[in-house]
Amino acid sequence: MSDVPSPEVAQPDDVLPLGELEDVDEVLDAVVARMGGARRDGQHEMARAVASALQHGERLMVQAGTGTGKSLAYLVPTLLHTVRSGERAVVSTATLALQRQVIGHDLPLVADVVADRLPREPSVALLKGWHNYVCKHKIAGGYPAEEDAALFDVAAAAPSAAEEHPAGAGREDSLGAQVVRVRAWAEETATGDRDDMVPGVSDRAWRQVSVTAMECLGPTCPLRSECFPEAARQAARAADVVVTNHAMLGIAASGSPGALPEFDVLVVDEAHELPARVTAQASVDLTAPAVERVARLARRHAADAAQALEDAGSVLRTVLTETPEGRWADALPPEVEGAVRAVGDAARQVVSAIKQDSVKAGASQGDAGGALVQTRSAALVLFEIADRLLSNRLKNRQDVVWCSRGSGPGEPTRINVAPLDVAGPIANALLADRGAVLTSATLTLGGTFDATAAAVGLGGGDYRASEVPSPFDYGKQGILYVARHLPPPGRDGTDPRVLDEIAELIEAAGGRTLGLFSSRRGATAAAEAMRERLDVPVLVQGEDSIASLVREFTADPAACLFGTLSLWQGVDVPGDACQLVLIDRIPFPRPDDPVMSARAEVVAQRGGNGFMAVSATHAALLLAQGAGRLIRRVQDRGVVAILDPRVAKARYGSFLTRSLPPLWPTTDPAVVRAALRRLRDEQPT
Repeated sequence: MSDVPSPEVAQPDDVLPLGELEDVDEVLDAVVARMGGARRDGQHEMARAVASALQHGERLMVQAGTGTGKSLAYLVPTLLHTVRSGERAVVSTATLALQRQVIGHDLPLVADVVADRLPREPSVALLKGWHNYVCKHKIAGGYPAEEDAALFDVAAAAPSAAEEHPAGAGREDSLGAQVVRVRAWAEETATGDRDDMVPGVSDRAWRQVSVTAMECLGPTCPLRSECFPEAARQAARAADVVVTNHAMLGIAASGSPGALPEFDVLVVDEAHELPARVTAQASVDLTAPAVERVARLARRHAADAAQALEDAGSVLRTVLTETPEGRWADALPPEVEGAVRAVGDAARQVVSAIKQDSVKAGASQGDAGGALVQTRSAALVLFEIADRLLSNRLKNRQDVVWCSRGSGPGEPTRINVAPLDVAGPIANALLADRGAVLTSATLTLGGTFDATAAAVGLGGGDYRASEVPSPFDYGKQGILYVARHLPPPGRDGTDPRVLDEIAELIEAAGGRTLGLFSSRRGATAAAEAMRERLDVPVLVQGEDSIASLVREFTADPAACLFGTLSLWQGVDVPGDACQLVLIDRIPFPRPDDPVMSARAEVVAQRGGNGFMAVSATHAALLLAQGAGRLIRRVQDRGVVAILDPRVAKARYGSFLTRSLPPLWPTTDPAVVRAALRRLRDEQPT
């Protein structure tokens, strides 16, 4: 049993004046009626709990399953509260799809309905990372052309991540043609937001037309009055509700609070993703090619310092070539430390050589100002990475540092650094001294909020908890099948008996299968085997964009779709197209995962169970997300099949199953196949 105090169970009816509760209920009813929907008790329960938390400045964790309508349940009380109190709320999502739903549909609808009950019309703004907006000065020639590779990865700064903007986007155009399209679009768009450009362009093309916040010329830019990211920030500073993404929260939590406007209320949807997104935002790496590219940039402006940086990059390349992969527990190896120190010293020389006065003077001289600030900001990033690696953060167990080889041809060896724990930054920078609501369909793991609360810095029990009822009858709508008779997963590929089980289940279902695998190799191997055995279409992640694959899967009732992590969490296929969700094995983190293993070690050193606190919790969250792909509407029926017998046999199995939707459980394959055949036969021919 945990010795952490249990959270107080939310009782909103007892702490909020009756009139305000009735107001929330009435507005929510009006919004749902406007949509043509029906009243949902769980949605109203959540809205009341949110209203109470905002009124009293409390931190509230709400588990609200699929079908609850949780976005309306937090938007109605949030809009009412912010306009009436004069406070500002930030609403954050993890995915671009939910962000589009909130800003494009739900918020405008709620704002329209509540307008008559408020002293003025609510104002709403959307805020993303700087590089998500086209830079007019850059497309006008104010910066030098980008190199083919990005100096540093900025894709994590918004939900506009790899799966949202796949590298193949715009592949029918040349790079030049894509840039020309962006330039034409930049003259027409009111937002400059990359996500508003349809069709989009590749990441490589977007780098040619955007800058990071550090690369921006700021007040000296001759086109400051037309700046899209600055306009977005001005709108955010004046809005009642600001919609953003978890990566922006990560920037704020990592020491840059100015990334967001001042705010009094925080609402985090898809909150189970917040610790991982903040960790990703606070993680950096150092490579020899990145150092050498910055040295090339610096040649025009600081020749001596550029030569020192180039020499340091060469030394780093040599040292990393001879350095084995793996995590460094307490300190950098001496030869690596020496190379990193040389990089940091040379990068500092570049920064010192490029004065701010020079940047201001060059702002109106072609690309001179842009080149100077681009070089200075890139050198500053290098210096900050080196300084972090040479600090006491590794020794003090604040950071995890490791060396990794490139996974593909031409990819460099990297020194990676990630925060060991982000609970403190989340609690102190985001949740302290304000009302906060964290919600998701998967906040309880092992049947309690403890693990998720601890991950966001609320492990002391300083929060209220609410688990609202689902509109779904999971026990009647779905079956949880654990294939107890199968062998445990091994390291030598998929066992033939597992492939036999997959084939029998898919055949019984008549296709209609979403296969979730712990590795790309496992998904591909299973797909190839099924294509040989079965006469159903089998789609595989990587053969096309996720959006295209999901459309094809939904359109063909006989189809199967196999994939990995982004399918576990990001796919919504309600209806008859998905009646069988296959999970090949418990999705534990890799044993050699540097961050996970370091976190488990710390838990063990403090007397806890590192496996349960880290690996089992990680697996439980992914299993809950994966199993949640099955029941998306009250009409949905089907089976979640976990082909890993450890769920039924291992001591930690009950912790995992308590994290899943309460489907009807069985380990009998004959019962499951019969149920799938009945569902198949009920479908129209």
